[in-house]
Amino acid sequence: MIRNLRRVLAVAIVLTPFVAHATGLATCDSGPREKWQPEEKLQTMLKEKGWTVRRIKEDGGCYEVYATDDKGERVEAYFHPLTLEPVPTKKPWWK
Repeated sequence: MIRNLRRVLAVAIVLTPFVAHATGLATCDSGPREKWQPEEKLQTMLKEKGWTVRRIKEDGGCYEVYATDDKGERVEAYFHPLTLEPVPTKKPWWK
């Protein structure tokens, strides 16, 4: 029993870094970060549309935004960092 638990823990430790990376829901060919538009500009743009931004982070070369939209719905959206245009996403495997 303990041996099996150790194996499961070892596998979990090895796989954790791979799970923690990009989700793969969207990818952007965004080039060097020096050319990206600032996150603050995206946040301002979304705020003007009535969104309440909770967090912006980088995922797959895109800006990933966690927010509440103008209808009060929770949103996870992706934006291209050069154009700030919305990026279509793939449906997650768990849905």
